[in-house]
Amino acid sequence: MAAKQSPFNLDQFLVSRTEAVNRALDRFLPSEKTKPATIHKAMRYSLFAGGKRMRPAVLLAAAQACGGKEAAALPLACAVECIHTYSLIHDDLPAMDNDDFRRGKPTNHKVFGEGVAVLAGDALLTQAFEIAAQANGWPRYSHQDLILEIAKASGSLQLVGGQVADLEGENKKLSVAELRYIHERKTSALLCCSVRLGGMSANCTAAQLKALTDFGYNVGLAFQVIDDILDVTQTSEQLGKTAGKDVTAQKSTYPAIVGLEKSRKIAAQLTDKAFAALKIFQGRAVALEALAEFLLKRDK
Repeated sequence: MAAKQSPFNLDQFLVSRTEAVNRALDRFLPSEKTKPATIHKAMRYSLFAGGKRMRPAVLLAAAQACGGKEAAALPLACAVECIHTYSLIHDDLPAMDNDDFRRGKPTNHKVFGEGVAVLAGDALLTQAFEIAAQANGWPRYSHQDLILEIAKASGSLQLVGGQVADLEGENKKLSVAELRYIHERKTSALLCCSVRLGGMSANCTAAQLKALTDFGYNVGLAFQVIDDILDVTQTSEQLGKTAGKDVTAQKSTYPAIVGLEKSRKIAAQLTDKAFAALKIFQGRAVALEALAEFLLKRDK
């Protein structure tokens, strides 16, 4: 008689992966004492500010679903976290979203000044490629493929492009299509890149990579729709950042354009598509499924 499979422990998975990623990031980054000390303190301040390490977690979970080894995926997980953190530092700047708090702490420019915050973001983006360059290539995915994947996701057509469209969309009433364009690039692109890199690190098949791409795209979009909802429904204390800023700034969001209830329906539809994409893994993607539940079933 086969032994009953124990339920997946997401908390344990997140704690262990966060610790592994933090240890690796600490090794990869120059110490706070390395000259010039100010920039390394600023980089580490935001990188170790208590984030949930969701992009590294989904990357490592995708590698697991494809039968890969965590050690092989870890440099890529650290690289995407550096890119994510750089984007947050720059997003928070007065010239961008002008946020005073991130993850419950003063934003980088509030602590180190705008000039150093800009440079800390620049340095983390560059650091990401230095770290990724230390990952191996695999039979189906060359070293060049990995670097291209990261560069495309973080460049002017995706992550940066989304921020530009977001800036240009301020004080305008955007359509749902225009808003989706922004969300696809600002949020979905890097999350999708993360799961793809996880699969690549496990030398996944083309069919598996397509499934991971569909999963990452839909999770990323749903996550951002839910973020828009939470900005309206939760307090600053609950969010760990300034609540209600979107409403105050009259920013186009899903709730502002289509209302709360329809926004929730859109999030639910995207969530269903994300879970459907994982069927190809036939029960081996339990960590990815649990992470999607965690990301998409937050208190709305």
